[in-house]
Amino acid sequence: MRPFSYARAADLAHASRLGAGTGQGVEASVQFLAGGTTLIDLMKLDVLRPTRVVDLSGLIGPVESVTVTPEGLRLDAFARMSNVADDPNVRADYPVIAQSLELAASAQLRNMATLGGNVLQKTRCSYYRDPTWNACNKRVPGSGCAAIGGFNRNHAVLGVDEHCIAQYPGDFAVALVALDAQVEVRGPRGARHFPFDALHRSADGQPHLETSLNPGEVIVAFHVPAAPWTRRSAYIKVRDRASYEFAIASAAVALDMEGDVVRHARVALGGMAYRPWRARSAEDLLTGRVLTQSSAATAAELALQGAVTHGNNDYKPQLARQTIVRALLHAKALPAREDSRRAG
Repeated sequence: MRPFSYARAADLAHASRLGAGTGQGVEASVQFLAGGTTLIDLMKLDVLRPTRVVDLSGLIGPVESVTVTPEGLRLDAFARMSNVADDPNVRADYPVIAQSLELAASAQLRNMATLGGNVLQKTRCSYYRDPTWNACNKRVPGSGCAAIGGFNRNHAVLGVDEHCIAQYPGDFAVALVALDAQVEVRGPRGARHFPFDALHRSADGQPHLETSLNPGEVIVAFHVPAAPWTRRSAYIKVRDRASYEFAIASAAVALDMEGDVVRHARVALGGMAYRPWRARSAEDLLTGRVLTQSSAATAAELALQGAVTHGNNDYKPQLARQTIVRALLHAKALPAREDSRRAG
């Protein structure tokens, strides 16, 4: 680990001032530390090399982790993953969120990790996390991508380009993308809100620039709008072992149905893409149709259009299709519940 200075933020304004360093991504001279479950590991591996670490743990105070209003759900970004997963309102009205948190990491990590830190977690690509590999555009811009010609069994097949095929590893972010969440951040220029789908950038030849956050900006909350599909929602995760493992395929789905007919559908994929991936073409196909095994399979085909594989991960598109079908039929089978929160 390289030398660095340490500062503890007294409040958000102080954190923004301390965090207003230079550079972004792996080149950032300042890194924020909240739950502390990932950053130190990456510094020990010499992947991240900040000259200053700003500790945000002092901001984790006696605040409401979950706030429910008629407009929707507010999740404090400093809330622990386990606390939000156990919240009765989240479990009843936004089960896809609770399930995505429950299926992430281990119980010990969920008790430490914050929501904000979780959505910003780094890829588990071994070529990124091992500096002995010289070719990694995400870690060393312009150096190439060793994964493309290397062992890439778990790598992304959607949203990739010739510069990077790293897989986004998170679960919670997939649920947020499916539910049209908004993210609230504060920084040196004040507060701003924007769609969560805009938080993570596409590779676009610059994979080292992973998010749209500006230097010094801190995620403070996630806002999930109330909608008729949030209650009939589910997160299905396929992984190599039953616990403490990242997805090789996952699907977050949410349905608003009238009988067997889909009024509205929300479909997002994890384990498949460079970033949390919204399958809007699949949603459009399902809208107004009877949800059957056949229509779910057709939607799944659309969701994986444009997938690009690189040998070891050739199996992933078919696994993703099966996961989508499984998630859609599981959500359809959930008990119908009357909900006054109908979309206009």
